[in-house]
Amino acid sequence: MNPAPLCSAALAFGLATAALAQEPKVITEWDIQTQPGGSKLIQEAQARFEKANPGFKVQRTQIPNDAYKTKLKIAMGANEPPCVFTSWGGGVLREYIKAGQVVDLGPYLAKDPAFRERFLPSAFDAITWQGKTYGLPGENTTAAVIYYNTEIFAKFGLAPPKTWPELMKLVETLKANDVAPFALANKAKWPGSMYYMYLVDRIGGPEVFRKAIARAPGGSFADPAFVEAGKYLQELVKAGAFAQGFNGLDYDIGAARRLLYSGKAAMELMGTWESSNIKNENPEFAKKVDFFPFPGVPGGKGQAGNVVGSVGQNFYSISTACKTPEAAYQLITTMLDEASVKARLADKRLVPVKELTIADAPMQRVMQLVADAPAVQLWYDQELPPQLAELHKDTVQALFGLSITPEEAAQKMQALAAQILK
Repeated sequence: MNPAPLCSAALAFGLATAALAQEPKVITEWDIQTQPGGSKLIQEAQARFEKANPGFKVQRTQIPNDAYKTKLKIAMGANEPPCVFTSWGGGVLREYIKAGQVVDLGPYLAKDPAFRERFLPSAFDAITWQGKTYGLPGENTTAAVIYYNTEIFAKFGLAPPKTWPELMKLVETLKANDVAPFALANKAKWPGSMYYMYLVDRIGGPEVFRKAIARAPGGSFADPAFVEAGKYLQELVKAGAFAQGFNGLDYDIGAARRLLYSGKAAMELMGTWESSNIKNENPEFAKKVDFFPFPGVPGGKGQAGNVVGSVGQNFYSISTACKTPEAAYQLITTMLDEASVKARLADKRLVPVKELTIADAPMQRVMQLVADAPAVQLWYDQELPPQLAELHKDTVQALFGLSITPEEAAQKMQALAAQILK
């Protein structure tokens, strides 16, 4: 018997056992916070979680907006999703919920009522389905508004328009002075969708879309309001309201914002997360940017205060494939703790929590805009089921390209809705 090999084997076994005992459990997390401010605050929150939970390590992946949607869809399809993932709620998330791929957070929140009570009740609307809660309201309270360069407006004696005719007059003046009225990067199609959503609301009111998606009596995507919205949109295109090449420009690489920074374009219709993007990319330019709500349409049914947006845009959910859901819940609550809320405020983001102390005047206006809105319409491409959402984006981009008539676009939507919405 040779004792030496036994000692070595025992030592090796002991070390392996110790290493195994110390191996942290990995929580995978995917988000779209690629800008420095948003990325940093998530990284700091995850560091706090790891410090408080030494047996766990967060493996984070940041993915640009549009690539993220595809990557998550593929991962869900392969049943290999990350443990924690972000979404926009609405119809896309509901598809994953129906497939049994998202954890119901209701039991967790029931044990933690003080945490849930911090948020505005409407912040859970987009992530609630059949009475169950499938996410936490994350990054931001957002509304689509029209950002504008105050120096250009002052130079040409312009004022924020309140009505469609005033907007068209403003477009005419900017065109005459060789400034593109709007910057638009519509390669991904959702930026252009904002114009269409607002026009439907202003012309037909919020009930038109709600009735169409609910297949309520009289509800139809061929309703005259959808057709008229297409006509108004094409009127804007034909007036030369957009910088050249808009349907091929990429928002994710800042193509629209660069047109603003260079002074080649005067305005951009975009979600209020753009304030953070501009502040991070170009702090000097941020000083001369202001915003105004989308104008009203004379004779339209939609109130001027209605907004397109989301109370709590970017929600954090847990996949049922996650082997450590309790720890994952602790992680996402840490990503929304007091320190995270303060960090988001500093990054010009409005987490939908109650009694939020806001010192920044433009951010106060955003919060007031959403708080006072008679109706808040979630983005169509998130509210609609995925197949119909894709058709919506395709038809709106075609409307921008003048390659389809408003009537044809409306009929295409109605035909598919009749097939898949029951």
